[in-house]
Amino acid sequence: MAARPFRFGAVVRLASSGKEWAEKARRLEDAGFDVLLVPDHFTGPRFAPVAAMMAAANATTRLRIGTMVFSNDYRHPVVLAKEAATLDVLSEGRLELGIGTGWMRKEYDATGIQFDPPKERFNRLKESLKVMKGCWSEGAFSFQGEHYTITDLVQDPKPVQKPYPRILLGGGGPGMLRLAAREADVVNLAQRVLPDGSAPDPADGGLENFLRKIDIIRDAAGDRFERIELGTSIQKVGGKRAVASWSEVDLTRADDTPQVLIGDTSQMVDKLQQWRTETGLTYFVLHNETDLDDFLPVVTELAGR
Repeated sequence: MAARPFRFGAVVRLASSGKEWAEKARRLEDAGFDVLLVPDHFTGPRFAPVAAMMAAANATTRLRIGTMVFSNDYRHPVVLAKEAATLDVLSEGRLELGIGTGWMRKEYDATGIQFDPPKERFNRLKESLKVMKGCWSEGAFSFQGEHYTITDLVQDPKPVQKPYPRILLGGGGPGMLRLAAREADVVNLAQRVLPDGSAPDPADGGLENFLRKIDIIRDAAGDRFERIELGTSIQKVGGKRAVASWSEVDLTRADDTPQVLIGDTSQMVDKLQQWRTETGLTYFVLHNETDLDDFLPVVTELAGR
């Protein structure tokens, strides 16, 4: 079976004006990126995702728009389904909806949103996916769950993409990976979050862990595994001279993860091609916009190949 072509996304958080935001979106499109993604956080200098995605879509013609990722606890799934369908229609079918349980404890504490145990947040996300897909289906939809109750709801317009927009789920724990295998079109392989919700677990990277997680996805997905796109986020990119300033990066692990790219363009290209061969990963999302200049030549070399 031929390798799936590479796709590239970039997380973009903020601009000084609508004009600058549009210019950022067009730069990604012109460089060969496939998706502009926005985060979903209350804290820090970030745009709200829905309006930012629509503005990016209006400024471009090919570039897809998405989230990395919506926090399920911040919106009722009926509300999010309506927003998503509207975005998909107005962007002419370019939405990729990334969603997760929510994990940043300090945001919950700052806003008064209850930070439930992982199992409860996970079960709520499972129900949300059922509700959203039901909202996008034809006819009246009803649902009775532990967290949501929907009665004879008919929601229009429907998304342009059928049966619904591409769904991205990300995670590192077995439960989330199995859910993604059953429900998602794109699985973003990530590190497990530490139990206190403070940060990703730095010990949960490396090729061995990636392969273990992919095995979980393969077993849970069954026949649909070949249709699932596997991806991950690239956390840091730079030439060798920049390495000395990377106090936040464990350089002893850098060679054993696709999330850190060090070297010149040809070295980065070789590393991503090697990871595609060894793991099947083909969708790479640049996490930090500050690394864009270093990463652009890699995208130019590999996009669509």
